[in-house]
Amino acid sequence: MVRISAFLIALCMVLIAASLGVVVYARFGFTGAESALAGVGALTALTVYYAVAARRNDRLETSNQLAKLARGSGDLAGQLAEFGRRLNAIEGKVDSVVDRAVTSSQPLAEEVEQLATSVEQLTTSVAAHDAALRDHSTNRHSTVEHLPAIIAAEASTNPPAVARLQFAASTAASTARATPTNGKTAPVAGFDREMMMEALQNAIAADIIELYLQPVVTLPQRRLRYYEAVARLQAGNGEIIGVGDLLSEPQAMTLIAKLDYLAAGRCVQIVRRLLLQKREVGLFCNVAAATLADASFSKFLALMDANRAIAAALVFEFTQSAVREMGPVEHASLAALAERGFRFSMDNLSDLRVNARELNERGFRFVKVPAPLLFNRLGAVTADIRPAEFSDLLGRFGIDLIADRIEHEHTVIDLLDYDVRFGQGALFSPPRPLRAGVLESPDAQAEELAATNDTVAASGADFTPLARAGMRHS
Repeated sequence: MVRISAFLIALCMVLIAASLGVVVYARFGFTGAESALAGVGALTALTVYYAVAARRNDRLETSNQLAKLARGSGDLAGQLAEFGRRLNAIEGKVDSVVDRAVTSSQPLAEEVEQLATSVEQLTTSVAAHDAALRDHSTNRHSTVEHLPAIIAAEASTNPPAVARLQFAASTAASTARATPTNGKTAPVAGFDREMMMEALQNAIAADIIELYLQPVVTLPQRRLRYYEAVARLQAGNGEIIGVGDLLSEPQAMTLIAKLDYLAAGRCVQIVRRLLLQKREVGLFCNVAAATLADASFSKFLALMDANRAIAAALVFEFTQSAVREMGPVEHASLAALAERGFRFSMDNLSDLRVNARELNERGFRFVKVPAPLLFNRLGAVTADIRPAEFSDLLGRFGIDLIADRIEHEHTVIDLLDYDVRFGQGALFSPPRPLRAGVLESPDAQAEELAATNDTVAASGADFTPLARAGMRHS
């Protein structure tokens, strides 16, 4: 294109010069030689003018390009400076994180070392105790009588093992007292059934049932979302016994409704404390199916009716076996609670054969599945659906899947392939006791906050709401 325009310009200049020569020859009477010289002079002048104009245009274009290049270089220099600033800031943050990690790992290393030393001492003391017990195995009562002497001797050499020996002594003594003589009783956690029933009755009468709370966290963020409240009974020997272990006893059937009423009242207090702190944290409250059919259920229902405002944060939990055995009376009681806005959860699954549509219609919004069962590590056929699709099946009916009994990090990683949104287990935190006085004492609540934050930092989960609700770490 440039060559064609240049050719046209040159042709025009030649035509102009020739025309000028013809004009001076015909008009002004110049000779042929003079007319040719005039045309050549005109052509030369036009050529020089075109060369000067073209050079000027080239210089102007070059100046514009140099100006654009200078502006681009300035912008690039500014971007490089900003990148350098951000890189320095990132390096500073990385250094601070590394320093905090090193600082926080030092106390943990010291605790691990102390724990290893304690384990070695405990192993040595247990070996000595086993030898002493074998020497006196011919007479159980003589063994019980000699244990206090062994404890006194051990106290001067190995104080950390004294508590273990005292617990062994109390357990051995209570076992000796509870030895069956007529075949009608058997020891339960160091006590016979009659003694445990009496202890349970006394605890319910005095309202001293302890509540243990265990967090339910989101996966994989591990943010606190719910708590599960479980009733515990403190035995005379200091051992903590799950109340669920006693409910299989016929004598305990009359106490279930009273126990669930006390536990539900305590759960209401906890939820109200959490809501006062403006925390979006719910609470699972375990309830026996027998409570739904008990004659005193109207009292339980009246309590819930008076606390409809917290229905969205309180979830009643039933075992899978209890849900399957529910009859018309239990279903009517569930419907009454559902009408008041309360939701339900099903746990202790032995298989994955669930009717999600029916559960949704009855008000169930959560299903807790042990992680080993979800991974099908129990070696049994649990359902017609693949475990990896179980969460999607429940989700289609508005039910969230919670994987419990999580004890190892690799379990959390495996659960991500199963689309599990919530997790519960000893990996995040074991069940911890709730001090009863904290619910009524704001001062005690503040005292517990510092200790709770230390546990939060060690476990990686957000336990601040529980600290504000009054959780005591053992």
